[in-house]
Amino acid sequence: MTSFTSASTAASAATPAFRGRIGPDPRSGHYPAPHRYRLHLSPSCPHCLGIALTHALLDLDDVLPLDLLPAVPDAPECGYTALRPLYEASAHPYQGPATAPVLSDDWTGRIVSTHAPDILRDLAERFGGHGPALYPDYARDAIDALARRCERDINQAAQHAGSLGSDHPGHEAVLTTLLDALAALERRLAGRRYLLGDQLTVADVQLWVTLVQLDTVHRWHLDAAAVHRIADHRGLWSYARRLAALPAFARHLDLDAIARRHHARCRGQEAAGAAVQIVDWTTAHAPAPRITPARR
Repeated sequence: MTSFTSASTAASAATPAFRGRIGPDPRSGHYPAPHRYRLHLSPSCPHCLGIALTHALLDLDDVLPLDLLPAVPDAPECGYTALRPLYEASAHPYQGPATAPVLSDDWTGRIVSTHAPDILRDLAERFGGHGPALYPDYARDAIDALARRCERDINQAAQHAGSLGSDHPGHEAVLTTLLDALAALERRLAGRRYLLGDQLTVADVQLWVTLVQLDTVHRWHLDAAAVHRIADHRGLWSYARRLAALPAFARHLDLDAIARRHHARCRGQEAAGAAVQIVDWTTAHAPAPRITPARR
């Protein structure tokens, strides 16, 4: 059964976070069945982009349909009109915004989950039996730890540094957190093809989405000196360009859509770092490596 929990703040209390999971078999209620579920994603959103990449890497087009949504919701205050029937059927009366990502159940017409980390793991664990092991048992703790580091020490730190501005006394400490995380990840990649060795995993998906966000969104609010220091991690950005050449990654990277979403949502001031592009994502190219299954 799908469950949901309300957010802790009063402002978001009307917007439930649906947290249903896909179980291993019919006794689980929601279990992996071809053509039962549907993903509703806007790849301009970083959470949606990670799910879309995982879906493509697992080659799930014929098993789990994917509905792509515009970069910006058609009803800014209410979300996506196309998703509202799902929300209203799943939580009545529903008054919050109808946002993506959504994993829905076509058999019931209701939402299973809107929680991106759970959706991503369920794709890898429950639907990835014939594809690469993107979330292998032996690496789950490491993958989850890397995901937390990407979110806390890169995404949140970059956003915080941009909101403070370079003249704020706390700016350098926040920027140091970001730079230290990039340096640690670059060291981890030294001598490795991927974060956990020779096999691409969800950790690489999450880091790549984080790096795309850092270059295409967060740098617009950082000064040029900060962006140059970020760009100095050349091994990390070379890794990002290499992944961008993989068909699954290139398929869902829509730079125009990311820009439209950013400009529609952002109210911050543009800084000099906006002029310092780190990666030319439109021309990133390299021979596509062969993805081999990992042990489970």
